[in-house]
Amino acid sequence: MAKKKMTKTAKRRLTVLTPIVILAIGYCAFTLVTTVVSLYNLHNEEASLTQKLDDLKGESKELKNEINKLQDKDYVARYARENYLYTKDGEYVIKALDEEEKKTEKKFEIKDDYIIYGGIVIIALILFYIIMKSRKRNKKSMKKKK
Repeated sequence: MAKKKMTKTAKRRLTVLTPIVILAIGYCAFTLVTTVVSLYNLHNEEASLTQKLDDLKGESKELKNEINKLQDKDYVARYARENYLYTKDGEYVIKALDEEEKKTEKKFEIKDDYIIYGGIVIIALILFYIIMKSRKRNKKSMKKKK
């Protein structure tokens, strides 16, 4: 097996071209990765915007339906009675809590309970601290008497 010797020009070409080829491959890889990431982000943005568009189309249909309903005088009168508590002569308004109002009312009750329980715990800690201080004083006074 005979080893082939490299000429100086071949070595020079190799030392010059190798970094250039590595840089070109690196640039292509970097461009490919950034393009894939950009496409992925654009795909996600398209999906979210499509969802938003569908939601807005549904909302638009609901609003158009509501506009058509508001052309009817009976519907407007019933809507005003239900939502704004308007009455006819001789009518009385008795408002019952719906599910959302009950949930918000319960939330306030829970917060109030936490405040009450927290206050009780703080008072108990203060009393415990006072009792412990008085015991230490009693022990010190007992030691002085002896």
